[in-house]
Amino acid sequence: MNKAQQFLKVHKLNSSEIDIQKITDDFIADMKHGLEGKPGSLQMIPTYLGAEGKIKPNEPVVAIDAGGTNFRAVKMSFDNDMNLVTENLQQRKMPAIDEELSNKEFFATLAAYLTSYKDVSEKIGFCFSYAVEMFPNKDGKLLEWSKEVKAPEVIGQMVGENLLEAMGTPGKHIVLMNDTVSTLLAGQAATAGRKFDTYIGFILGTGTNACYIEKNKNISKTANLDPKGNMIINIESGNFSMMPRTDIDIAFDNTTKQPGRYTFEKMISGGYFGGLCTTTLKMAAAEEVFSSETKVKMKNMDELTSEEVNNFVSGVDLPANTLTTVLMSKQDKEAAAEIINAMITRSAKLTAASLAAVILKTGKGKSADKPVLMTIEGTTFYKMKNFQLMFEAFLQGFFSGENRRFYEIVEVPNSSLIGAGIAAIVN
Repeated sequence: MNKAQQFLKVHKLNSSEIDIQKITDDFIADMKHGLEGKPGSLQMIPTYLGAEGKIKPNEPVVAIDAGGTNFRAVKMSFDNDMNLVTENLQQRKMPAIDEELSNKEFFATLAAYLTSYKDVSEKIGFCFSYAVEMFPNKDGKLLEWSKEVKAPEVIGQMVGENLLEAMGTPGKHIVLMNDTVSTLLAGQAATAGRKFDTYIGFILGTGTNACYIEKNKNISKTANLDPKGNMIINIESGNFSMMPRTDIDIAFDNTTKQPGRYTFEKMISGGYFGGLCTTTLKMAAAEEVFSSETKVKMKNMDELTSEEVNNFVSGVDLPANTLTTVLMSKQDKEAAAEIINAMITRSAKLTAASLAAVILKTGKGKSADKPVLMTIEGTTFYKMKNFQLMFEAFLQGFFSGENRRFYEIVEVPNSSLIGAGIAAIVN
């Protein structure tokens, strides 16, 4: 066993340390607590949105998407043959990432981005990728920021109402949802005509989250729901607190803006993975995994981005990579790659465990002719080295035994935007 392997073993960073069955049991128990209004880490937010609505042709709507990095907007509709038609797609930087903004400044920035869309439609679909308490009028109150957004005054505010006020169009109808919900709806629309038992939306990009369709009768914390109906539930899965964290996860968490919050997200998502690997490699250097020359350079190394970490293990653009200049020998480079690859494998297994729990909670997908459709979006899921391959291997392995389930994965380009537009049309 080499030094890197010994380090991974001592700190319990190998994927073999992860018990998927235990995680699924804990995750499902936490989901049930959230649905019943009991204490837990999963908020299980009712969206008041279903997945049964019919798309009307030739109805233009404005679809907007506030994600982890970018703010996008587009005019969209479906033609008579139900082909998607988009016009005037614009992309800007998400506000309050580089500097703190007040409530007024935050919504004024968004309104300025939307100037050219004011007269397009009376309906706006707003994909807002943060924890929001939803209301029956399809608007929502921000519960907390994630992904290091700096606009604390917005917390507790009604998002749609504030945006329409800033736009000077308070009479418009706005439908708020998060990116998992819009992703689920986009996947359903993209596979129209095929039979699936149920639908799940999952994001693994800058942040992470999942949603699924739940029976109203199981959402006992919410009064006056039709017990025969169902709705999409926003799990806020990135905040799951019962993943098996190591001392390194905790050390990294303590460097973030909100220690103790969204601890699962900090183990797997692109907004944090570079920082987590930085903490891991620095601890490895302190424990003599690398040469003395590398140890000195590593001590003063700035936080790596997820892209830098991924490029390093993928052999992409190495001369420009920070790790190339810090790691002073071939052995050091090999040790760093071994540690990073182990972290990616661990991340894939943790992700598989969380989605296995969601599939099991639906009770669906028991026959091959009616699988569960998982619409998945996010650069971390699709671009991180070998991530998708390992994720599917872990999930298939878990579902090959007594937990037999059938599922399909689909990727829909621009699903956050398309789903937001669909939600505005059908709601």
